[in-house]
Amino acid sequence: MSKRSRRRARPHLRAVPDPAEPGQAAVQGIAPASARRPGTGPAKSPAQDGKPDPADLYAALDLGTNSCRMLIAQPKGNQFHVVDSFSKSVQLGHGLEASGRLSRASMARTVGALKICQRKLTTHNVQRMRLVATEACRRATNAPEFISLVQRDTGLALEIIEPEQEARLAVVSCAPLVSTKTEQLLVVDIGGGSTELVWIDLSGVPRLERPSAIMRLHAGFDEVTPGLAPARVVDWISVPLGVATLKDQFSDVDDDAARFALMSWFFEENLADFSPYNETDQVREGFQIIGTSGTVTTVAASHLNLRRYDRNKVDGLRMTSDQIDTVIQTYLAMGPEGRRKDPRIGRDRHSLIMSGSAILQALLRVWPTDRLSVADRGLREGLLYAQMSADGVLEDGPY
Repeated sequence: MSKRSRRRARPHLRAVPDPAEPGQAAVQGIAPASARRPGTGPAKSPAQDGKPDPADLYAALDLGTNSCRMLIAQPKGNQFHVVDSFSKSVQLGHGLEASGRLSRASMARTVGALKICQRKLTTHNVQRMRLVATEACRRATNAPEFISLVQRDTGLALEIIEPEQEARLAVVSCAPLVSTKTEQLLVVDIGGGSTELVWIDLSGVPRLERPSAIMRLHAGFDEVTPGLAPARVVDWISVPLGVATLKDQFSDVDDDAARFALMSWFFEENLADFSPYNETDQVREGFQIIGTSGTVTTVAASHLNLRRYDRNKVDGLRMTSDQIDTVIQTYLAMGPEGRRKDPRIGRDRHSLIMSGSAILQALLRVWPTDRLSVADRGLREGLLYAQMSADGVLEDGPY
């Protein structure tokens, strides 16, 4: 892929409907009966009123360029309670930048992880689920072959979602972290193969309704609920550069600091078509960035000096541009060997933390802020909120 190429989604396009519409979510993600493995069973009958039983479990699986992650959860009030989870670095996109294909080794690793997910789904008798794949499968020429392999070996039907769906599901997951004082919101989801940015104007929404207005975006960026003030999506973009793909683009640069600088400036070049990037008079008052990714949570853990990761301390943490820059400069001073040994970074993250930090630095160079909110949540949580909201099993109320 040329370093100058980008896949950009235009704002104000009509949203692609989610396959998991009300009444259909019970079978989404499950292979046809003839292809199911023993133990998956038929879908449960709907409740008397046509809605799912609130006691039913939901699942969301996110297969990205680097990781395979799943949550199994139960609706609880206006949130959900996690019953089981799974996360593993599978490096599905390893070598994709050069070959345009998913390698056999990468597919084998991923199928092994998906078999564990399938066993968890069967154990918990989960019937309502969405199992999605993102950038690596969007780009790979042999993605259809891989999807067929997964269905044959695990009985799971993966759904390759488009960038817009990925962007709005990431936005929905962050709704509980939106401050009622926020008028301009930038949500950033740094993935393995792509980075989604969504700029939202909340100035026309009453303060106490702003998190709820964000949640309603699960139906589409242009959807409007009669009688309720909408969160207005000013612009959004999906840049086909994530922590894995950006690292691969500059793997031939030996000097650590030079590689970092090149990655950061190159990522910024890819923001040229994002309309808020070109606004010279940006409002700082009431501006909030929410960052959701392993990069952002790792930087937060390093800032807090956590030797053992603690989600309760990281999720929702606010950091200033200066605090983030201090952590990034510490990473650079460590060098590759120091980062590999740092327990705050972790074995699965050390080789990708500088490409992620380069993306983060580029964003803060353009939009410096003292209100960057760290989100230990993302596509999986967005998938769960969207399913539960569509099924009407979440209660109304402030998040």
